[in-house]
Amino acid sequence: MGFHTFPVDRAPALEDETRFRYVSREELVGPLEAGVDADAAVADLGSGTGFYTDEVAPFVGTLYAVDVQPGMHDYYRSKGVPANVRLVTAAIGDLPFDHGQLDGAVTTMTFHEFAAPDALAEVRRVLGPESPLVVADWTANGRGERGPPLDERFDCPDAVDRLETAGFVVDHAAERPETYLVVARSDQ
Repeated sequence: MGFHTFPVDRAPALEDETRFRYVSREELVGPLEAGVDADAAVADLGSGTGFYTDEVAPFVGTLYAVDVQPGMHDYYRSKGVPANVRLVTAAIGDLPFDHGQLDGAVTTMTFHEFAAPDALAEVRRVLGPESPLVVADWTANGRGERGPPLDERFDCPDAVDRLETAGFVVDHAAERPETYLVVARSDQ
């Protein structure tokens, strides 16, 4: 499976509010609220235009919007970035955070873009002990009406396997019609 990124020239498509049908703010924030406090430092991995970053930001102290494409950050800046959001241009496999610096992380519709063993090891490295990682992505079992082609996706058991192999403990995993949701935590 090849890993790729969403084209920057199609960034406005990521601002479509129908995306909430596939993952809601509550599904992202709920596991964070259970595992971190309001002063927490959290990362949105593959933040893109900040669509979901904006939803999570009010519930954490500092939110790092991490994206490998500077053009996505440019788009986000044009919308307006919340005061507690820090834009970070980096690949998930090379995050500029100290060991255990983050209290949690979310990733929405991007896991299929970076789920290689080295990137998952890097995510685990930057998360503190027992820190939650919330993964929502397109499932390979979906119809493929939205999101990447089916052959570029994982199904929920594949995502769980990748996370467990990387040293995460999976607390919740659910396959849905077009997406899956996995809540894991670092076992460090």
